[in-house]
Amino acid sequence: RFSCRASGGGLVQPGGSLRLSCTASGFTFDDYVIGWFRQAPGKEREGVARMGTYDVNTYYSDSAKGRFIISSDNGKNTVYLEMNNLKPEDTAVYYCAASWIVKERHSNGWRGKGLGLDYWGKGTLVTVSS
Repeated sequence: RFSCRASGGGLVQPGGSLRLSCTASGFTFDDYVIGWFRQAPGKEREGVARMGTYDVNTYYSDSAKGRFIISSDNGKNTVYLEMNNLKPEDTAVYYCAASWIVKERHSNGWRGKGLGLDYWGKGTLVTVSS
């Protein structure tokens, strides 16, 4: 059975940091690209970061560049999102998702709402508030 399980959300003050984790099962990073989306209250879902592989580039949204870092531990089939200098506008439910690597070689499923992605995990809530 294919699944992605996200964890690590919580309440953090502005300027603080959090690290999210997503562990995949039923598929490997050899065949799928994995990354993060988020959906804030009243807003559309948006791509945040995509983990690169040997022929797919790492991607960050403009809001994530310079503050968030995506990384992976392939042996654990886990991808991480380290979020620094968090702002109230980062408050959202964060989802990990996976897309077949062949598709990601020709397009970027993280630009937009992720409608073409293959697997989604349950979200984890991140709240940035003082």
